[in-house]
Amino acid sequence: MTEEPLPARRWPLLLHAPGKAILFGEHAVVRGKTALVMALDRGTEVRFEPRRSHGGLQVNGLPWRELGNPYLAEAIRRFPGWGEQDVSLTVRSGLPRASGLGSSAAFTVGLVAGFLLPEGRLDRARLAQESYRIERAAQGVGSPVDTSASAAGGILAVGAEPREGELWDLPSEGSSPAFHVSRVKDPGWSWAASYSGVAKATGPVVRRVGEVFDTARGQEILAGIARVTRDGERALGREDRADVGHLLAENHRLLSELGASHPRLEMLLRAAEPFVEGAKLTGAGGGGSVLALPREGQEAGLLKAWARAGGVPYRLAVSPGGARPLDGPLPVGDHPDHVAGF
Repeated sequence: MTEEPLPARRWPLLLHAPGKAILFGEHAVVRGKTALVMALDRGTEVRFEPRRSHGGLQVNGLPWRELGNPYLAEAIRRFPGWGEQDVSLTVRSGLPRASGLGSSAAFTVGLVAGFLLPEGRLDRARLAQESYRIERAAQGVGSPVDTSASAAGGILAVGAEPREGELWDLPSEGSSPAFHVSRVKDPGWSWAASYSGVAKATGPVVRRVGEVFDTARGQEILAGIARVTRDGERALGREDRADVGHLLAENHRLLSELGASHPRLEMLLRAAEPFVEGAKLTGAGGGGSVLALPREGQEAGLLKAWARAGGVPYRLAVSPGGARPLDGPLPVGDHPDHVAGF
């Protein structure tokens, strides 16, 4: 199966790249198991405009070296000419930073797409590959789950096992296995997430969880997460809301046993219980966000409950398409971190 490439575009250029939420299988995916991830209808907007003055790349009005952004620095390390180009980037995000909702992946995908599109049409497989390499090197660990979702859109299965109807495969990087990416049925439901206000740090959490996976009990948990992910994909295919909700909760229980949860996440999950089919942390954990499948007609109650509990709630839907050029600005929300949230 092939995906429609992004069309060649010259600067000035405005791009939107969606964020993501992991439905099932985070942490297990770095051990070769499958994860299910959905692209979000919220994301990051990157505008590229040529500069008349010299001095190289500027981002949000600052020289890129002053930002200290690890993803930008790694992108320029891989493509040194990018930092020397006289172009101004304006970055706005509809997602808070370090929230587990893919803000760094969306920025990375938007950045890569914006620099490569003036060269010609861009295959989404290449966009996903280059973006994964940058994000993994910046974090030191990780999988292509986030960047693939942002590049492709929809709901994806990402794992080490080949599958029928693959969109693309990504060669191994360092100690990580090769990954295979394919589409999963989207039942068209409404989802919701809440940011805890506690920024997560992917690398340290992944490494801590990895130590648990190396124990006998950790191997049992790994097998349990793999089973929940397989069952979750089948339940999505049947459009069985109750079963998906049950499996979300079971996945969270296993992630908590790995040590990936946080007291703020647990508080948000308790606040959500009367309003949801099921809920779980999403992403690396240790902070970040929770994801929920609301009971039908209970979305407003859920969002209010999360706001009362001190979370930053979001109503979400699946973005059917991945990164794309825009003809005008895309509303990205009003979170205080949105302008610098990359």
